[in-house]
Amino acid sequence: MTSLKVGDSFPKDVEFSWVPYTEEKSALTSCGIPQPYNASAEFADKKVVLFAVPGAFTPGCSVRHLPGYLEHLNEIKGKGVDLVIVIAMDDAWVMSAWGKANGVRNDNIMFMSDPGIKFSKSIGWTKGPERTGRYAIIIDHGKIVYAENEPAGDVTVSGAEAVLSRL
Repeated sequence: MTSLKVGDSFPKDVEFSWVPYTEEKSALTSCGIPQPYNASAEFADKKVVLFAVPGAFTPGCSVRHLPGYLEHLNEIKGKGVDLVIVIAMDDAWVMSAWGKANGVRNDNIMFMSDPGIKFSKSIGWTKGPERTGRYAIIIDHGKIVYAENEPAGDVTVSGAEAVLSRL
């Protein structure tokens, strides 16, 4: 269990799970097929903003955390960010539904599961034994350039504004 710090390489063998958005499955109750997402390989040649929330559809995550990323998405992408990804402990279907419920109709923000909170546990950033923590990481071509775990329950260092200030 090691937290990430600036200058570290993004860990090897990190895999998330997700349901890629498709027009055919755009209805909130439509289910796609969860697919593995090899984050380590995908992040090696991209600039990525990865943020984590304790759970989809929860008040803090839906009211205070995700809205900042939705509001500032164009600014974030304008800073050369290739991928914006949110992860939580929820399964890929719940994460897909959370994206749809928030009006995300494409993969501008990718909603993914951290299965078994394996990644969050590996870096020591969890909220209790069963939930992902609330944190943000900027990865630039496989290197960590920003990594902050919330010190309390609010959205400060992991919010879109904090991330934007570091891009």
